Amino acid sequence: MTWSSFQTGPFSSSGVLGAVVYGPRSRNPHLDRGFPELTVHAVADSADAFTEVWHTDRPIERGTLDGVVHAHDGETLFCAARIDSSDDCAEAVRAAYLTALGLTRTLDHQRIFRMWNFVENINGTNSEGLEVYRDFCRGRARAFHEFGFTDERLPAATGVGALGGGIGFCLLAGRSAHSVTIENSRQVPAYRYPRRYGPSSPSFARATHVAAGSGASIYVSGTASVVGHETLHRGQIAEQCDETLANLEHLLSADNLARHGLRPGRRLEDLRNIKVYVRNRQDLPAVREICAKAFSQAADIAFLNVDLCRSDLLVEIEGIVFPGVELPASHRVEVDTGVNT
Repeated sequence: MTWSSFQTGPFSSSGVLGAVVYGPRSRNPHLDRGFPELTVHAVADSADAFTEVWHTDRPIERGTLDGVVHAHDGETLFCAARIDSSDDCAEAVRAAYLTALGLTRTLDHQRIFRMWNFVENINGTNSEGLEVYRDFCRGRARAFHEFGFTDERLPAATGVGALGGGIGFCLLAGRSAHSVTIENSRQVPAYRYPRRYGPSSPSFARATHVAAGSGASIYVSGTASVVGHETLHRGQIAEQCDETLANLEHLLSADNLARHGLRPGRRLEDLRNIKVYVRNRQDLPAVREICAKAFSQAADIAFLNVDLCRSDLLVEIEGIVFPGVELPASHRVEVDTGVNT
């Protein structure tokens, strides 16, 4: 099986499939420590850095292709890449995504079920006056189209700001595990957003259910205060946080999962390895208090002060429901400092 943990100090490289460092600067993906590692500029102070480490109990093969670092254990593939800063990113995103997607095909791990994207200046504008996130979505959509993705195959994904370093992204893909994309009946699927959200709709599912062996995981995308396709509670952090939690709760509910042929339902308390992205630093105490009441005390929670994919969103939350097994203990993380891009 594959699982992840949050680490704030040294850790053994044994059994590490890949790692994402949330640090005070970016670094190109590399294999320097014997496993694929992506460093994204996501905190302002090195004291707040932490690493999400993906573990496996199977033998691992590792490598690099055109700047994409990767490793797989015969069942799950981790790969990561970085795109340099530029005024216009669509074509660079398309090319980098196609390289990573092609790698999943070459290595026969074509069931992509989770992606993360960290975009510098995400709410800024490119040379055409188009928001950087919308330009990113245009490049991603082109790559998915060329790769032959259908809406039903889109993975769960997160797209949030980075404090610098261009665009870093990573993905998880499976070889034989059965996956089901999950939508939220409270929300319009992102890939069906009206054109006012950009020339290409965001290309992701609200979650992915991945079944392997006797267990199943649910990878929940970055989720915010969006109902239908509209942002609710503009400028109100507590209300946006509550609406986000309501979306998460409904997404995991028995009724919503049954729409996708899945059971049983899950609860907010079942989420683990939660990352909470908060736009404004002054909102962190309130968000932290709300999340402490909503989630299990057993869950690691990381709070990151970065910009989000819409300028009117103040908070975004993601997490994972792992199979009902006891996972190795990790270090609880609370990152609550940083600056906006």
